[in-house]
Amino acid sequence: MPNPIKISVREISRSFTGAQGTCIEALRKVSFEVEDAFSAQGRDIGEFRVLLGPSGCGKSTLLRMIAGLDRPDSGQVLVNGKPVDGPGRDRGMVFQKYTSFPWLTVADNIAYGPKINGVPAAERQQIVDHLIEGVGLAGFAKSYPDTLSGGMQQRVAIARTLANRPQVVLMDEPFGALDAQTRSDMQQLLLRVWDETASTILFVTHDVDEAIYLADRVFIFSARPGTIMEDIPVPFGRPRDPAVRQTAEFHEMQEHVLTCLRRAPGKGHVRVSV
Repeated sequence: MPNPIKISVREISRSFTGAQGTCIEALRKVSFEVEDAFSAQGRDIGEFRVLLGPSGCGKSTLLRMIAGLDRPDSGQVLVNGKPVDGPGRDRGMVFQKYTSFPWLTVADNIAYGPKINGVPAAERQQIVDHLIEGVGLAGFAKSYPDTLSGGMQQRVAIARTLANRPQVVLMDEPFGALDAQTRSDMQQLLLRVWDETASTILFVTHDVDEAIYLADRVFIFSARPGTIMEDIPVPFGRPRDPAVRQTAEFHEMQEHVLTCLRRAPGKGHVRVSV
């Protein structure tokens, strides 16, 4: 029996009206499917897909449509076989800009979603305690977001999203504003927490190194209008050791991905970490 289709994107196109009244075509007939993934022992382990492409190629627009925050001009998005017509508890989104409520403590930010969804207080506390420990914020439960560093604020945002136990987590360049060391730490944190949640993750980036290190598969997008040019499987197993970045196989894959990006039509900016 085939694995169930978690996300299905069918011939999605989206255009916007620019400042001068011109039509800007963001996406053109984008299609892909993401199946649920299982370990050899039958455990649901989710899947980590990365959308990689130059800035402005429509990756974030696509993520917003899967989240139900925007609608395509044509085509259809389905999650768990159901058309997406708005936001839902089965999907959670983490943005590049930190989105915590500044008037709530770390613990209250994480508890906010479960609270409005009617989760009993004792269960909410268990969720909060587990996630605070999981994302490395022990000792900061009573702190307010504006007293935290950028990396810590993004930890709060990730914990807030995971508190609702979404089946699909959508991440729009969540580490793009962080320094190199914090970014690396957050990548490892994300992989560790994701291994526990078994969510399906769609992660947007224009950083080649980040895409290869995190992903099970990488979708290569062309410059605007965004289309998927390549679907590349990542051969490195899990759990993924940061030392894989130093291997010849990793550097060979970097070159392969960059070659695919160079073949894509249009111009745009991508980044290779050092």
